[in-house]
Parts: sequence; C-alpha cells; structure tokens
Amino acid sequence: MSEHIADHELQELEIHAENPDEEEFEEISSNEVDRIVAALEELMESASSENIKTHLEEALNGIYYLVYDEEAGDGEDDGDILAEAA
Repeated sequence: MSEHIADHELQELEIHAENPDEEEFEEISSNEVDRIVAALEELMESASSENIKTHLEEALNGIYYLVYDEEAGDGEDDGDILAEAA
C-alpha cells in the first residue's frame, strides 16, 4: 500500500516539476464541507474550553468559506452562519 502512495506522490512531484508555474486546485464539494461543518459544530458543543471553541469556530468558518462565498450571505456575520447551520 505504501508503495502505491509513494508512486502516486512521485508522479505528482514530476508533474509539478514539469509545470512549476501552474497552481493546483482541489475541487471541494459542498456536501463534504457541510459534513465537516456539522462535525465541528458537534465538537464545539462538547468542548468546555472557550479557547478550544474559538479555534474550532475559526476552523469551521475557514472550511465553510472554501465553498460558500462570503458575499452570498447577505451581510451576515460568522455568528449568523453558525446559527443557521445548527
């Protein structure tokens, strides 16, 4: 299994070496983002530390905006997004 992973990584390095100016973009589905946001919300609810909750909220918002445009929120702030997702 690790041989297969190493081969795949080597192929990616070779491709990047051939085209160093090209940026790689990963397509992320809204279904995956929704699933991860829900999981982070559950973790936030179970955390008792405010520091941990703050870091989880920052991660949640960063992941949310990978797919959903900030401008599509009609001026809502991050707290409104969390309330809607709950």
